[in-house]
Amino acid sequence: MSEPAHSPAELQDLYRTRFAERAEYRQRVWAVLISFFSRWIPAQAAVLDLGCGWCEFINAARCGRKFAMDMNPDARQHAAADVTVLEQDCSEPWNLAEGSLDVVFTSNFFEHLPSKASLQKTLLQAHRALRPGGRLIALGPNIKYLPGSYWDFFDHYLALTELSLSEVLLNCGFEIRVCWPRFLPYTMSTGGEYPIWILRTYLALPFAWRFFGKQFLIVAEKKEA
Repeated sequence: MSEPAHSPAELQDLYRTRFAERAEYRQRVWAVLISFFSRWIPAQAAVLDLGCGWCEFINAARCGRKFAMDMNPDARQHAAADVTVLEQDCSEPWNLAEGSLDVVFTSNFFEHLPSKASLQKTLLQAHRALRPGGRLIALGPNIKYLPGSYWDFFDHYLALTELSLSEVLLNCGFEIRVCWPRFLPYTMSTGGEYPIWILRTYLALPFAWRFFGKQFLIVAEKKEA
């Protein structure tokens, strides 16, 4: 069994400190982001929010069945009634049938895993749980554009780029469909709370991503049988 970087209680304390004051703002941000990501999420899809945190994404998602996975006990408290929460280490076998998911979504999570081996095991579990043609959507900080501030968070362990993550995804049986090195700015957990219309405008202007984007976005598909 792999050794998690932090215990569930440590995660609970860490994220209450980091996110509690901005919880309402984060929900409003995700209400906008979900409209962008919905192009890759079929209306009746079975979706897993991997490293769901306080469930902002999966609560707002428009899909058929909803699952959320995190070791933080607070995930259950924040999950909506229609979300099934799996409280576990993501690198251990998932309590989901093979081919039972249409989409695995993850945002700002892989950098929190304790090792590359843990990441690879997690991706293999995602591959097993996805149906052929199912998608993994991964958003995360790109170390290329964050040489120092990446390490401002105590629970960051893995330094990833869009290319290193794409390489391990290919190795785990995925095909890369979208690979954007620059997408969103770095973080919503610190800094100002900008008007939501600014986010809507930013998403509609891809040329701006080249200047302000610090996070990659990758969409990968499980190869058809």
